[in-house]
Amino acid sequence: MLTSALVLGLLGSLHCLGMCGPIAFMLPLDQNNGVKKTAQLSIYHFGRLLAYGVIGLLFGLLGKGLSLFGIQQKLSIGIGVLMIVLVLIPGKYLNGHKLLSPIYSIIGKVKSKLGAELKKKTPDTFLTIGFLNGFLPCGLVYMALLGAIAMGSPLEGGFYMMIFGLGTVPLMSLVVYSKGMFSTTIKSKIQKLIPVFVVIIGILFIVRGLGLGIPYVSPKAAPADSVSATIECHQP
Repeated sequence: MLTSALVLGLLGSLHCLGMCGPIAFMLPLDQNNGVKKTAQLSIYHFGRLLAYGVIGLLFGLLGKGLSLFGIQQKLSIGIGVLMIVLVLIPGKYLNGHKLLSPIYSIIGKVKSKLGAELKKKTPDTFLTIGFLNGFLPCGLVYMALLGAIAMGSPLEGGFYMMIFGLGTVPLMSLVVYSKGMFSTTIKSKIQKLIPVFVVIIGILFIVRGLGLGIPYVSPKAAPADSVSATIECHQP
């Protein structure tokens, strides 16, 4: 399942460019020193991965809480179904919903802070920008977070999100060094593959929750511990 996070990040990189690309282009990188530029870009990416890891840890903790109720398999199935449903529902039915207004308020504050940091050139700027960048809204990040919940563990949830972020690093780095390297046609074809792959991941989570006994894919649930009814009496 961790592999799905990496592939989701790799395939979704073009989608991420819509939100993170402009920020990456605006980074105050040192254009005269290649080594320093690479170091600054690496710090920016590390900040993003750190943010994803923190978010994944929190959602993994949520998944662990749900797993304590003995519903981890049902949770995996439910998350798989939710992934598929979210792909099928047009975005216009989700955007602008009143329940999301508090989230939009937080996003506005993050964007304001990002704007202020982009004007600076201090060493810590790139880490801060990357970290804040990780909290910006992105449909693929939301899908990855569903996967983090399904992990049922804070550490595994954080690791899942960091692997997802790692998958976005190659393309995000390439566009900084080679602007306009992808034609509109190529971008369009890859964008069409993203929903298909999200559906495939959703199916994998459903299969995982069914406990079909397939190693590494759908392991059987561990049998409940049997409680012995025998009571031993000890004479004083």
